[in-house]
Amino acid sequence: MESVNTSQKSYTKLIWVLSIAIPVVVAILLFTPEKIQGAGDWVYMLPHLNATFNSITTVVLLLGLYFIKQKNIKAHKSMMSIAFILGSLFLVSYVTYHSTADSTVYGDINGNGILDEAEKSKSLTFWRGFYISILLPHIVLAAVVVPFVLFAFYYALTDKIEKHKKIVKWTFPIWLFVSITGVVVYFMISPYYLN
Repeated sequence: MESVNTSQKSYTKLIWVLSIAIPVVVAILLFTPEKIQGAGDWVYMLPHLNATFNSITTVVLLLGLYFIKQKNIKAHKSMMSIAFILGSLFLVSYVTYHSTADSTVYGDINGNGILDEAEKSKSLTFWRGFYISILLPHIVLAAVVVPFVLFAFYYALTDKIEKHKKIVKWTFPIWLFVSITGVVVYFMISPYYLN
Protein backbone atom coordinates (compact mmCIF):
# COMPACT_ATOMS: atom_id res chain seq x y z
CA MET A 1 0.00 0.00 0.00
CA GLU A 2 2.87 2.33 0.78
CA SER A 3 4.36 1.92 -2.71
CA VAL A 4 0.96 2.81 -4.25
CA ASN A 5 0.81 6.01 -2.16
CA THR A 6 4.42 6.82 -3.10
CA SER A 7 3.62 6.22 -6.76
CA GLN A 8 0.51 8.43 -6.57
CA LYS A 9 2.50 11.18 -4.88
CA SER A 10 5.18 10.91 -7.57
CA TYR A 11 2.60 11.27 -10.36
CA THR A 12 0.90 14.15 -8.57
CA LYS A 13 4.24 15.89 -8.13
CA LEU A 14 5.10 15.32 -11.81
CA ILE A 15 1.74 16.75 -12.90
CA TRP A 16 2.32 19.90 -10.84
CA VAL A 17 5.91 20.29 -12.08
CA LEU A 18 4.70 20.03 -15.71
CA SER A 19 1.76 22.35 -15.00
CA ILE A 20 4.15 25.04 -13.80
CA ALA A 21 7.03 24.36 -16.20
CA ILE A 22 4.99 24.40 -19.42
CA PRO A 23 3.54 27.93 -19.02
CA VAL A 24 6.87 29.26 -17.70
CA VAL A 25 8.80 27.87 -20.69
CA VAL A 26 6.18 29.19 -23.12
CA ALA A 27 6.27 32.65 -21.47
CA ILE A 28 10.07 32.74 -21.64
CA LEU A 29 9.98 31.82 -25.32
CA LEU A 30 7.35 34.45 -26.09
CA PHE A 31 9.14 37.26 -24.32
CA THR A 32 12.76 36.42 -25.12
CA PRO A 33 13.90 38.80 -27.84
CA GLU A 34 16.60 36.43 -29.15
CA LYS A 35 15.26 33.52 -31.17
CA ILE A 36 17.01 30.26 -32.06
CA GLN A 37 18.62 30.80 -35.45
CA GLY A 38 18.92 28.45 -38.41
CA ALA A 39 15.60 26.63 -38.22
CA GLY A 40 14.66 27.57 -41.77
CA ASP A 41 11.48 28.83 -43.38
CA TRP A 42 9.56 25.64 -42.59
CA VAL A 43 8.76 27.04 -39.11
CA TYR A 44 6.40 29.55 -40.74
CA MET A 45 4.09 26.66 -41.59
CA LEU A 46 3.68 25.81 -37.89
CA PRO A 47 0.90 28.34 -37.10
CA HIS A 48 -1.17 26.76 -39.88
CA LEU A 49 -0.42 23.31 -38.47
CA ASN A 50 -1.37 24.53 -34.98
CA ALA A 51 -4.72 25.78 -36.26
CA THR A 52 -5.28 22.34 -37.79
CA PHE A 53 -4.44 20.68 -34.47
CA ASN A 54 -6.89 22.99 -32.68
CA SER A 55 -9.63 22.40 -35.24
CA ILE A 56 -9.32 18.62 -35.04
CA THR A 57 -9.09 18.80 -31.24
CA THR A 58 -12.39 20.68 -31.13
CA VAL A 59 -14.11 17.98 -33.21
CA VAL A 60 -12.51 15.15 -31.21
CA LEU A 61 -13.48 16.72 -27.87
CA LEU A 62 -17.09 17.03 -29.03
CA LEU A 63 -17.03 13.42 -30.22
CA GLY A 64 -15.62 12.39 -26.85
CA LEU A 65 -18.53 14.13 -25.13
CA TYR A 66 -20.99 12.50 -27.51
CA PHE A 67 -19.57 9.01 -26.89
CA ILE A 68 -19.57 9.31 -23.10
CA LYS A 69 -23.20 10.50 -23.22
CA GLN A 70 -23.93 7.34 -25.24
CA LYS A 71 -22.07 5.28 -22.57
CA ASN A 72 -19.54 4.19 -25.21
CA ILE A 73 -16.51 4.31 -22.91
CA LYS A 74 -14.13 2.70 -25.41
CA ALA A 75 -14.86 5.31 -28.11
CA HIS A 76 -14.75 8.08 -25.47
CA LYS A 77 -11.29 6.94 -24.34
CA SER A 78 -10.11 6.84 -27.95
CA MET A 79 -11.34 10.37 -28.65
CA MET A 80 -9.86 11.79 -25.48
CA SER A 81 -6.54 10.05 -26.15
CA ILE A 82 -6.48 11.57 -29.63
CA ALA A 83 -7.26 15.00 -28.12
CA PHE A 84 -4.41 14.56 -25.63
CA ILE A 85 -1.97 13.56 -28.39
CA LEU A 86 -3.07 16.50 -30.55
CA GLY A 87 -2.63 18.84 -27.60
CA SER A 88 0.87 17.48 -27.02
CA LEU A 89 1.76 17.87 -30.70
CA PHE A 90 0.35 21.40 -30.62
CA LEU A 91 2.53 22.24 -27.62
CA VAL A 92 5.70 20.96 -29.31
CA SER A 93 4.84 22.83 -32.51
CA TYR A 94 3.94 26.02 -30.63
CA VAL A 95 7.17 25.99 -28.61
CA THR A 96 9.20 25.27 -31.75
CA TYR A 97 7.59 28.18 -33.60
CA HIS A 98 7.91 30.71 -30.79
CA SER A 99 11.51 29.75 -30.05
CA THR A 100 12.54 30.26 -33.69
CA ALA A 101 10.26 33.00 -35.09
CA ASP A 102 9.14 36.42 -33.92
CA SER A 103 5.52 36.70 -32.84
CA THR A 104 3.13 38.28 -35.31
CA VAL A 105 1.45 41.52 -34.24
CA TYR A 106 -2.21 42.00 -35.13
CA GLY A 107 -2.48 44.82 -37.66
CA ASP A 108 1.26 44.85 -38.51
CA ILE A 109 0.84 45.13 -42.27
CA ASN A 110 4.53 45.48 -43.14
CA GLY A 111 5.62 42.66 -40.80
CA ASN A 112 8.29 44.63 -38.93
CA GLY A 113 6.91 43.61 -35.51
CA ILE A 114 5.84 47.16 -34.66
CA LEU A 115 2.32 48.52 -34.94
CA ASP A 116 2.91 52.11 -36.08
CA GLU A 117 0.30 54.88 -36.28
CA ALA A 118 -0.40 54.33 -39.99
CA GLU A 119 -1.05 50.63 -39.39
CA LYS A 120 -3.23 51.40 -36.37
CA SER A 121 -5.41 53.63 -38.51
CA LYS A 122 -5.73 50.89 -41.16
CA SER A 123 -6.56 48.10 -38.73
CA LEU A 124 -10.01 48.66 -37.35
CA THR A 125 -9.86 49.44 -33.65
CA PHE A 126 -12.96 47.31 -33.01
CA TRP A 127 -11.44 44.20 -34.60
CA ARG A 128 -8.11 44.65 -32.82
CA GLY A 129 -9.99 44.99 -29.52
CA PHE A 130 -12.08 41.94 -30.35
CA TYR A 131 -8.92 39.98 -31.22
CA ILE A 132 -7.28 40.89 -27.92
CA SER A 133 -10.48 40.12 -25.99
CA ILE A 134 -10.32 36.57 -27.38
CA LEU A 135 -6.54 36.16 -27.25
CA LEU A 136 -6.10 37.05 -23.57
CA PRO A 137 -8.59 34.54 -22.11
CA HIS A 138 -7.31 31.98 -24.63
CA ILE A 139 -3.75 32.37 -23.33
CA VAL A 140 -4.72 32.41 -19.65
CA LEU A 141 -7.03 29.41 -19.92
CA ALA A 142 -4.51 27.49 -22.06
CA ALA A 143 -2.13 27.72 -19.10
CA VAL A 144 -4.83 27.02 -16.51
CA VAL A 145 -6.15 23.91 -18.30
CA VAL A 146 -2.81 22.04 -18.22
CA PRO A 147 -3.11 20.57 -14.69
CA PHE A 148 -6.82 19.89 -15.22
CA VAL A 149 -6.12 17.85 -18.36
CA LEU A 150 -3.19 16.01 -16.77
CA PHE A 151 -5.19 15.14 -13.64
CA ALA A 152 -8.23 14.12 -15.70
CA PHE A 153 -6.06 11.70 -17.67
CA TYR A 154 -4.31 10.45 -14.56
CA TYR A 155 -7.64 9.75 -12.85
CA ALA A 156 -9.01 7.99 -15.93
CA LEU A 157 -5.89 5.85 -16.36
CA THR A 158 -5.86 4.86 -12.68
CA ASP A 159 -9.60 4.07 -12.62
CA LYS A 160 -10.46 6.89 -10.22
CA ILE A 161 -13.61 7.53 -12.19
CA GLU A 162 -15.42 9.64 -9.58
CA LYS A 163 -12.46 12.01 -9.35
CA HIS A 164 -12.24 11.97 -13.15
CA LYS A 165 -15.92 12.93 -13.47
CA LYS A 166 -15.54 15.78 -10.96
CA ILE A 167 -12.52 17.32 -12.66
CA VAL A 168 -13.80 17.01 -16.24
CA LYS A 169 -16.79 19.19 -15.35
CA TRP A 170 -14.24 22.03 -15.35
CA THR A 171 -11.65 20.59 -17.73
CA PHE A 172 -13.91 19.90 -20.70
CA PRO A 173 -15.43 23.39 -21.15
CA ILE A 174 -12.07 25.10 -20.60
CA TRP A 175 -10.27 22.78 -23.04
CA LEU A 176 -13.04 23.19 -25.63
CA PHE A 177 -12.95 26.99 -25.23
CA VAL A 178 -9.15 27.01 -25.67
CA SER A 179 -9.30 24.87 -28.80
CA ILE A 180 -12.11 26.90 -30.40
CA THR A 181 -10.58 30.28 -29.57
CA GLY A 182 -7.22 29.01 -30.86
CA VAL A 183 -8.82 28.63 -34.28
CA VAL A 184 -10.54 32.03 -34.07
CA VAL A 185 -7.26 33.71 -33.06
CA TYR A 186 -5.49 31.99 -35.96
CA PHE A 187 -8.00 33.20 -38.55
CA MET A 188 -7.85 36.73 -37.19
CA ILE A 189 -4.03 36.94 -37.12
CA SER A 190 -3.31 34.92 -40.27
CA PRO A 191 -3.60 37.88 -42.70
CA TYR A 192 -0.55 39.37 -40.94
CA TYR A 193 1.71 36.33 -41.32
CA LEU A 194 4.49 37.10 -43.76
CA ASN A 195 5.00 33.51 -44.96
